[in-house]
Amino acid sequence: MSRHVAIVTDSTAYLPQRTMEDHGITAVPLTVVLGDRALEEGTEISARSVAEALQKRRSVTTSRPSPELFAETYRKVAESGVTGIVSLHLSSEFSGTYDAAVMAARQAPVPVRVVDTGMVAMALGFCALAAAEVADSGGTVDEAVTAAEKRAAGTSAYFYVDTLDYLRRGGRIGAAQALLGSALAVKPLLQLDGGRIELMEKVRTASKAIARLREIVAEHAGGRQVDIAVHHLAAPERAEALSGWLREHVPGLGELHVSEVGAVIGAHTGPGLVGAVVSPRV
Repeated sequence: MSRHVAIVTDSTAYLPQRTMEDHGITAVPLTVVLGDRALEEGTEISARSVAEALQKRRSVTTSRPSPELFAETYRKVAESGVTGIVSLHLSSEFSGTYDAAVMAARQAPVPVRVVDTGMVAMALGFCALAAAEVADSGGTVDEAVTAAEKRAAGTSAYFYVDTLDYLRRGGRIGAAQALLGSALAVKPLLQLDGGRIELMEKVRTASKAIARLREIVAEHAGGRQVDIAVHHLAAPERAEALSGWLREHVPGLGELHVSEVGAVIGAHTGPGLVGAVVSPRV
């Protein structure tokens, strides 16, 4: 069936490239500023480069795509002959990406519905994929948005970081939470809640924190049919161990994606990150 609706997201969705190509999903890149160089996520800078820069205490910041870049993307997508665009983005609590997309949508040659999913990483990716599957079957803009919002409503993300310093520096977690997380050498477990990063539990050691993380993910899956994404930054052994455990202990597991996060998320979490996105099928 012919596709009348196009799906646009941003580079923090971290969908596999083949998946994006198969479903015609377009990702607008955010930017990482490394020293005095502005580099596009996904094409000009890797997460590993960011991890190395952070370890050397070099300045690393991020910035949203410009409204002009969104406008150009919408024009190009519209040229494919679609009659509408659904533009799905990371939480507006983390970035001005949503606002830039809204500004550009006003000038687009076809109607554009911009959605703040409240998600990030594959939590956002699963939303984009749900919308794309509707579009693939000839669905409308409204139907694609509804599918994405339903997926977002059921999706949860949990993660562990070695230190909260990077999240604090980037303003992605409050100073009080960061202080609490670092007190008495406590290791933090965090979750995505209401579009924000919240401190969920405090565990004494990294190994115990990661063990607790896998338990939380399995509990949330609860025997339902779920897709899971395991993310990491410069911690492949942790990701491999977590994904292997989940394969054995989540009976309703559908797709399992394992990947390193991109440069933008890596800049705010730091090396050692390991996390999991749990997304029930709806």
